[in-house]
Amino acid sequence: MRKVRALPPLPRRKADTHKGTYGRVLVLAGSVGMTGAACLTSKAALRSGAGLVILGIPKSLNQIVATKLTCVMTKPLPETKEQTLSYKARDDIVAMSQRTQVVALGPGLSQNPDTKKLVLYLLENLGGCLVVDADAINALAEKPDVLDKVKAEIILTPHPGEMDRLMGPKQSNSSRIRSRRVEVVTEFVKKHPHVILVLKGHKTLVAHRDELYECTTGNPGMASAGTGDVLTGLIAGLWAQRWASAFEAARLGVYLHGLAGDMASKVTGEFSLIATDVLDTLPKALSAYGKKPG
Repeated sequence: MRKVRALPPLPRRKADTHKGTYGRVLVLAGSVGMTGAACLTSKAALRSGAGLVILGIPKSLNQIVATKLTCVMTKPLPETKEQTLSYKARDDIVAMSQRTQVVALGPGLSQNPDTKKLVLYLLENLGGCLVVDADAINALAEKPDVLDKVKAEIILTPHPGEMDRLMGPKQSNSSRIRSRRVEVVTEFVKKHPHVILVLKGHKTLVAHRDELYECTTGNPGMASAGTGDVLTGLIAGLWAQRWASAFEAARLGVYLHGLAGDMASKVTGEFSLIATDVLDTLPKALSAYGKKPG
């Protein structure tokens, strides 16, 4: 594969603009006990510069996330008895997606069978742009043929364990995925040329067709719950602004995510670094990156 090192510059904002100029993100995330994932993803999408973020959440959890999210719109959706998104929410979600630039799908959704049925339906029926992570990847791993039916542009963001499940039972385990990362992503995007693949971990890889980007930022302190949710929102928000392609948004997202983690670790240390530290440092990371020459 051809290695790509260049990253796109952050554009300057023009004076005569409004929130609609910078895109809308629909986040579909969260379940009982996992509202934090939904909030981290939504806030990261806003911090990336997106003009408007809407969080679709199981209706009984709406009050919880609405209390946490001052700047994010929330949409209570039909839920299962276990307080996860229900298949009955599909029509509402399709309608909302038609008014947004990017849908971020997966963080904290759970492995409820009805929710997995919803995820697979959305993967087959949504158009536009999709960032797929976490439980949405786990649902896809059970029906991998659905990936070839996806109509939308799609970015997948698995960690090694999720990548192992996505590759199927013939693969060994996440340790083997880590030991042959370039081979794994090369095989996957060759088989699925419409997919932009983000394989998270040390020196996160972003692959598309015959191009490969290896991230140069990040540190071991980022091996903490919730940091992947921040990345999902960041990529979705960058992509929604429509100045970057999917591949550009993915590789810039992983770079800025790692840069924020590096900057935050100088304050907290690596041992104490948590996902909200990365999230809260995103403004400094974007500001520093925006000032880079060239």
